[in-house]
Amino acid sequence: ARQVLADRGLDKYFTHSLGHGIGLEVHEIPRLSSKSADVLEEGDVVTVEPGIYIEGYGGMRVEDDYLVTDSGAQRLTADIPMELFVVMD
Repeated sequence: ARQVLADRGLDKYFTHSLGHGIGLEVHEIPRLSSKSADVLEEGDVVTVEPGIYIEGYGGMRVEDDYLVTDSGAQRLTADIPMELFVVMD
């Protein structure tokens, strides 16, 4: 996620962690962050929600939810049509 934003010149606005586990509480382990030592395990359900926050302008975060499987991850959320996004100049 950080590289995708960097390719678009937006990485300096990515100041939040990438995501977290989903369970009984709103925010649970594992934490998805460059500062976290948590390890994803098969069966974990996590958010992947990169966000950008531009002071004086606004911010946006798009969340997808994933199930961690024995072969990778399965996305649980549907696509958002790209025509809904506004591109900044």
